[in-house]
Amino acid sequence: MTDVSDHCCSPGRGPAAVQRPVAVPSGTHPVHGRHAVPQVDVPGGTFARGDAHGDGHPGDGETPVHEVTVSGFSLDATTVTNDDFARFVAETGQRIEAEPFGFSAVFHLALAARPEEVLRPVPGAPWWLGVRGADWRHPGGSRSDLTGLGDHPVVHVSWNDALAYCAWAGRRLPTEAEWEYAARGGLAHARYPWGDDLLDPSGAWRCNIWQGDFPRRNDLADGYLTTAPATSFTPNGYGAVQMVGNVWEWCADWFDPGTYAQVARAGRAVDPTGPGAGGSRVIRGGSYLCHDSYCNRYRVAARSANTPDSSTGNTGFRTVGAG
Repeated sequence: MTDVSDHCCSPGRGPAAVQRPVAVPSGTHPVHGRHAVPQVDVPGGTFARGDAHGDGHPGDGETPVHEVTVSGFSLDATTVTNDDFARFVAETGQRIEAEPFGFSAVFHLALAARPEEVLRPVPGAPWWLGVRGADWRHPGGSRSDLTGLGDHPVVHVSWNDALAYCAWAGRRLPTEAEWEYAARGGLAHARYPWGDDLLDPSGAWRCNIWQGDFPRRNDLADGYLTTAPATSFTPNGYGAVQMVGNVWEWCADWFDPGTYAQVARAGRAVDPTGPGAGGSRVIRGGSYLCHDSYCNRYRVAARSANTPDSSTGNTGFRTVGAG
């Protein structure tokens, strides 16, 4: 990935070969087996996919708006947490890709590593540092750990790592169409899972994104510098929590900015799965680093991508199963 707007969101390894946690909503139900994340049932239906407001980055391919039909499915109410991922690693002995690579991408204000472990900044996005020893257990580097972060989203996981978890759990990653349909929570053409305004009527933030002067000063108006607990903030109409902000979420599809135009020309799509091949996989939802000054990809229509072996301190995932 070479575009600075891509690097600032979620830097890749290179070309591929004050809110408090709320209770998980009462409408959720458990999933049987190893996977312990509470589920919500997302009914099948048809929706208008894409950016209806003209807010998107032209190169992301958020238009034209087009009709997509999806079948019903069960969705993780939250992203997979550190505690959830720890069970997977304990049972399988899985090593995430950041371990053999020897480094992962850490936001500079979250750095907790020895000076000799810090590699050069990402070109064009110096707030991202390659850090030796950064991984899911050490999100800021070797001098960090998961104390107090068990209920936060797991990060520093690649698309391949997420796929390995899914194989263990008997789950799968959502398609891009399923992700956006679920994120909208039944609201047509809204910017966010709850409507068009970032603040609620009391003036409180509805998601975990950057406030202040990016990338130097975060005012912490939403309560968090980096990740928030996965159950923070109010669920959307389907009961899904934090579909935007907090961490980027991997989707199953290969990324192609021309996908929407191709689908629109073909007419209404039913359960589309994206291109058959590509160099990067879709990521959705934005993260705690999103800010209007450079990246407003915390909208439900926003698209981005990263190579499937890339890992960062602001990327995680949630899973789906049959309805």
